[in-house]
Amino acid sequence: MTRIGAPAAALALALASFFLFPGHTWLQQDSQIWTPMLEHLRDPAVLRNDILVQQPHVGFTLYDEAALALRGISGLGFREVLALQQIAFRACGIWGLILMATAAGLELGPAVLVAALCSLGVAIAGPAVFTVEYEPTPRAFALPLVLLAIGLTAHRRCLAAGIAAACAFLYHPPTTLGFLAIFAVLTFRRRQWRAWIPLALAGALLAFAAVHQHGAAQQPFWGRIGAPQEQLQRLRASYIWISAWPLRFMVHHLLLAAALAAAWFRIRRHVPAELRAFVLGLPLLGLASMPVSWLLLEHARWVLMPQLQPMRLLLFLALMMQFVAAVAGAHAALARRWLEAAAWFAVACWLPLQPVVTEPYQWRRVAVLLVVAAIAAAAMRFRVAPLAGAAALLLIPFAGGVVNNPQLHTPELRQLSDWAAHSTAPDAVFLFPDAGRSLSLGVFRSEALRAVYVDWKGGGQVNFNRPFSEEWWRRWSATIAPGFHPTDIPKYAAAGIDYIVVQPQHRLPDPPLFSNAGYVVYKVPN
Repeated sequence: MTRIGAPAAALALALASFFLFPGHTWLQQDSQIWTPMLEHLRDPAVLRNDILVQQPHVGFTLYDEAALALRGISGLGFREVLALQQIAFRACGIWGLILMATAAGLELGPAVLVAALCSLGVAIAGPAVFTVEYEPTPRAFALPLVLLAIGLTAHRRCLAAGIAAACAFLYHPPTTLGFLAIFAVLTFRRRQWRAWIPLALAGALLAFAAVHQHGAAQQPFWGRIGAPQEQLQRLRASYIWISAWPLRFMVHHLLLAAALAAAWFRIRRHVPAELRAFVLGLPLLGLASMPVSWLLLEHARWVLMPQLQPMRLLLFLALMMQFVAAVAGAHAALARRWLEAAAWFAVACWLPLQPVVTEPYQWRRVAVLLVVAAIAAAAMRFRVAPLAGAAALLLIPFAGGVVNNPQLHTPELRQLSDWAAHSTAPDAVFLFPDAGRSLSLGVFRSEALRAVYVDWKGGGQVNFNRPFSEEWWRRWSATIAPGFHPTDIPKYAAAGIDYIVVQPQHRLPDPPLFSNAGYVVYKVPN
């Protein structure tokens, strides 16, 4: 492997995964939360009447400091500086996967194929996370750095691994906890004390930043979740409560564990001890997180659990299953066991096409799975393994019909946002009383930079801040939950609402201030 071969391949794959599949999104998931917070931190006058930004949960991350600094230096917007980081960190993660594969006895070409298959992305049933995040959020930056740290550790470059893990910790500490537990055992047994210097510095820096973070929400560590808070979390964030999961999700994760065990049996002699600790240890931690979460959240009611969300460790079960199956396929191909190789490649590509294996299958996607597996085996046969990764990136979305996210950005929403940005006061507060759980409100907030009185997506912060959750529920239950009734309009002014935005079917007799095919805006009378 050349010195630049693996990083160059990682960058190429990162660009392909960003622009092709699994792709990237903006203001469709959690960036609807982070972007308004960043805009408000940059200029406290922006969105100051929006409850979402009044106590941002940015105290224990340098995500905001990095974004603000890069915007100030580059002159670019938040979308651009976050996208550039997203590509760079994806490349780091893919490089880590390549390092892991080469540590498992593969040359660069097959290792790139393994990394490509693991970069197809998986939606994790239950905890609502992804192995490849589409949005430029703190977790999306931290997870690839953890994978790079694993790959460096597998090659016994522990100090470099410590630096990568320290950077991940600065962005999103919960994502690093599983890695750090295993890394501690490995480094302490081998007395690799230097590897913890970067991590100690990162911890001190994050603690310093948290103490001096102005306006950040005070996130509690000790205490019990009360009954009202539990009800809100079960309503708005049920994915953190394992008792709310359907049984098929638990069966799904057990089947993944069985597939990982079977693939591991085939490659166990090729995997060094350093890599073995993560390939097996992280999935075991993921499986253990389910009973641990049940005990600490549902019985102990520990207030820290909704913030840590330990069951997110299950993403490593899916990711390591993909990795071990892909490595098993590569080794089978090198041994000229072509049918076995295709079978293992099919297992590695299974989850991007069928995220929950216990749910009904589409024959179209099964056919694509078999074709991708056959191409991967053939590519190994003719020593053009990376081309199979490119084929998977194209076939799964186009032939398989896999669409990761709905399209929220419409011309009508853009017109509404532009009108609000240029025709209303910066302090204006908007209510969408008939929007229900639509995600378009978060797009409007970030593009128009106007306060939204309440929206469903913003309620996802009930895990972090009890005062916020109580206020969010009061607003939601009083306005959007009952649906739109014109007789409620006189009440809106007392709540500080300046404008209402309704769908065309709820048009009022009065002339609107703005209207198009999707939205109608009225001024709330004082």
